[in-house]
Amino acid sequence: DVQNWSFLANLAYGVTAGLDVQTATNDMFAYQDLVDIGEIPGPRAFSTGPGIFSDNAFKSKEQARGVIARYREHYRNRHLKSYVVGNRKQRQYVVQAAYELEMMPTTEGALDLKLDLTHALDGFNGNEHALPIVPLYRDVVQLYARSGIGYTPTLLVAYGGPWAENYFYTTTEVHDDVKLNRFMPHNLIDAKSRRRPWFREDEHVYPRLAAQAAKIIRAGGHVGIGGHGQLQGLGYLWEMWALASGGLDPHEVLRAATQHGAEMIGYGDDLGSLEPGKLADLVILAEDPLADIRNTNTVRYVMKNGELFDGDTLDQVWPAKTRLPPLWWWDEVPDGPVTDR
Repeated sequence: DVQNWSFLANLAYGVTAGLDVQTATNDMFAYQDLVDIGEIPGPRAFSTGPGIFSDNAFKSKEQARGVIARYREHYRNRHLKSYVVGNRKQRQYVVQAAYELEMMPTTEGALDLKLDLTHALDGFNGNEHALPIVPLYRDVVQLYARSGIGYTPTLLVAYGGPWAENYFYTTTEVHDDVKLNRFMPHNLIDAKSRRRPWFREDEHVYPRLAAQAAKIIRAGGHVGIGGHGQLQGLGYLWEMWALASGGLDPHEVLRAATQHGAEMIGYGDDLGSLEPGKLADLVILAEDPLADIRNTNTVRYVMKNGELFDGDTLDQVWPAKTRLPPLWWWDEVPDGPVTDR
């Protein structure tokens, strides 16, 4: 699909790079190639490819290496998703084999704090999903900060209570959002935004989970922004806002969304901050995000790899001026919001 709405929406909302940590199929590698050669617009679409699960029943490090090497050799991949591959010894086989192949293994939190502690102890590069118990005390905070593991709490699908996405669906306008309707088929917006469950403010758990992530950041650890694919583009901003609810100031949240994220997936030398020698990715906002983290939703321009796009239309404005071709769903928007064609 060369009109890939998920890629368009992410780029329009300022996401210039991301790692998909379990794609279910290998289609993502084809899309990554299409973006890299300039055939379709989109963010730098890194991925793990399909996850590795317990049905492999690894008996040795060599057996794990035999499976993982295919990702390295045939997919040319540097990232791997160990999706609860078995017992602790089997997980260690995956880590050992991945490191020998110079790959970065991340893993699944799985609503299990004891499991998550072994992820940090055994050398995984990442733990996806929230540590499911609050509050976290100094021992766990220091373990996650000092081990170097990247922690992605995915608050939009928070453990232990209502998902944070339900809060944002019921407190912000989604269905009639003009920009979102431009970059996402309306039937999908209908499916996501109509008839959401509603919860009282004090029922939401995500601010407490975010407060524990704040402890890890302030202890020197790395926390990333993971939208979990719930809502492309805008959902990434929601995850930032949810992280801020735990007490982090806007600068700390912005650093998690940029520098921390790049370093966690092994691209800190190329992405994540504005420095000489790094790739030309940046976002220009109309309002100051340091004054209010929700001003991240005022994207005026997005630059990816030196090409500058209008944030509302994704028309390229520099170095060449090129309009985004009409998208197939523009003719299917019902009465209501009309996108600028």
